[in-house]
Amino acid sequence: MTEAVRTRGLFKRFGQQVAVSGIDLVVPRGSFTGLVGPNGAGKTTTLSMITGLLRPDGGLIEIDGHNVWADPVSVKSRIGVLPEGLRLFERLSGRELLLYNGQLRGIPLDEVGRRADELLRVMDLVDAQDKLVVDYSTGMRKKIGLAAALLHNPSVLFLDEPFEGVDPVSANTLTEVLRRFTASGSTVVFSSHVMDLVERLCDWVSVMDRGRIVAQGPLDDVRGERTLNEAFLDLVGARGNGDEGLSWLGSATA
Repeated sequence: MTEAVRTRGLFKRFGQQVAVSGIDLVVPRGSFTGLVGPNGAGKTTTLSMITGLLRPDGGLIEIDGHNVWADPVSVKSRIGVLPEGLRLFERLSGRELLLYNGQLRGIPLDEVGRRADELLRVMDLVDAQDKLVVDYSTGMRKKIGLAAALLHNPSVLFLDEPFEGVDPVSANTLTEVLRRFTASGSTVVFSSHVMDLVERLCDWVSVMDRGRIVAQGPLDDVRGERTLNEAFLDLVGARGNGDEGLSWLGSATA
């Protein structure tokens, strides 16, 4: 197995709170990988460290064999990132945003224009390309953000909750684009709380809980004979709490 992403002993603490506790994360090249876990499990912190947005307190991170913190320029040329709560240049139009990002990446202007045209068409944003990003809906913002992340043709794409707040039509567009991306041999790593979505899209899964990796590997190995949601609940110890307390709920009186 050729690794697109590898961490060894990755660690991060905020004050007395250990957010990521020495994890060894593995992502095979060409995989569609889901990073799943409950709220507060450390997913966003992990992705932020891997993509160079947050400095770890310890451990090693490699992308395509390059050390993220020792060789940041080389690594950042190889990755695309769509973080949760992405801040965009909202006073640019969608097309202007792509052209600007392409020039920041050093792509020749005529090539940026060609790629922008293709991405706008695939993302179903042609009619909105001259509209300011500040007027985009949530789904449109996710699509233009993904287009910007793909513009320089990265080998590894990192997405933090890319489908949150996205309508079914936009979600379908994003899904098709990401499937085409991995079919070409590139790698997608995305975090999500929606197990059905991860089960439908991913071939590799890493499960985090309380800052640790509690399971990772091919989807079928992680879930076994269960659904991924059932396996996830067992792995993070979340079964059986729903029947405790709340005896008053649903017993309203006239």
